[in-house]
Amino acid sequence: MNQTRTKTKIREIISEDDLLKIDINRLQLNKPLPFDIFIKEGGITKKIFHRGNFYSTVFQSILKEKGISHVYIAPENETLLRSYLSNADIITSELESPVKFKNYSYQKEHYYQIDRNLIVPGIEVEFPIYLLKKLSFNKIVDASLGKPVMIYSDTIPEEGDILIEKKDLPLFREYIEFIEKRADKIAEQKDSSLKHLIVKETAKVIVIDILNDPRSGEKIKKVESSLKTIIETIVNDPESIYELLTLKGYDYYTYTHSVNVGVLSIGLGIQIGLTKEELYRLGIGAILHDIGKTQIPHEILNKQGKLTDTEYNIIKQHVMHGYNLLKEHRDIPPDAFIAVLQHHEKLSGKGYPYGLKGEEVKLFGRITAIADCYDALTTRRPYKPPLTPYFALSIVVRERGDYDAELLRSFIKMLGKVK
Repeated sequence: MNQTRTKTKIREIISEDDLLKIDINRLQLNKPLPFDIFIKEGGITKKIFHRGNFYSTVFQSILKEKGISHVYIAPENETLLRSYLSNADIITSELESPVKFKNYSYQKEHYYQIDRNLIVPGIEVEFPIYLLKKLSFNKIVDASLGKPVMIYSDTIPEEGDILIEKKDLPLFREYIEFIEKRADKIAEQKDSSLKHLIVKETAKVIVIDILNDPRSGEKIKKVESSLKTIIETIVNDPESIYELLTLKGYDYYTYTHSVNVGVLSIGLGIQIGLTKEELYRLGIGAILHDIGKTQIPHEILNKQGKLTDTEYNIIKQHVMHGYNLLKEHRDIPPDAFIAVLQHHEKLSGKGYPYGLKGEEVKLFGRITAIADCYDALTTRRPYKPPLTPYFALSIVVRERGDYDAELLRSFIKMLGKVK
């Protein structure tokens, strides 16, 4: 009888276009959502929560502040919805055990994530390629130097991170150079802008080189060259910013995050009218803002769950570690250090390392802080799905007094097309 009553209630909330409509007051607080959540705004259906996001009082408050009283889920999730509304326990996490996560964290340090769209069908590779899915690394292309393997249209799966072993980075660099020479011909066969992917992947490879050897002046110079290419690319084609970003639900990697923050900061700098010289100084600091994390133990950086106070204090030291590493390089302009030192400062004084307030936080610090926070919120962690761009921006905007309101408006305008 109860089961029939529950099913009837579900049927009553099916909307005209067959999405299931739910009153937000029926969403369970502090529990992971077992399905994606959508809203309807301006005649458009937008995803606002990914499956696995914990629905909190903060999320609930934001929805109410926006005047949203109902959300929607896909009709195929009706059975899950029935269980969810009946308070049944639903497993949404991919984590099978702390042991598996620890093994994943250890293995992850030996791999490098690449954009799947750069592995082009019809071209051979001479390095093995792996798929990361549910914390497991599985070889999907068994190639090696001297034993190349041809890539076909169905070689690379559509889901999961695509990786190579870090030891094969030299071979991957050669592959990028080969693709770059044939970019015009290949681009005729592909919808995405291959040239923009090459710019992004080149920057990522250079950043990981620096993270492996942060005191190398030669590698810093390569960052400078790559950064100028990024600036020219976005200045000449503002739409390219969407292809230079890695925002498709990939796992968290410091080198990818660094390039994203660099691109977002440069994009925001262009939006507010900075000169190319200013963009360069901002970009150097933004792309190297987390270089100090090379001095933080991996077991703390990759820890599953909440950090202890001691661990959090150790994490916060990455700011000063980064400054101390970079000040050894005479070619880095002084303004660039502002982005490194102030990307965790907040206008309210609640940030670190100095607890600066208001005008004490300089422009480059304000820009990088917004870019860093947004990218962190929209990046997936093994134990935490990413926030959608829509809700990540809602979170940042809600932190009244922490971030520059005028810059936030420009940032939101810049990201208008990000889904």
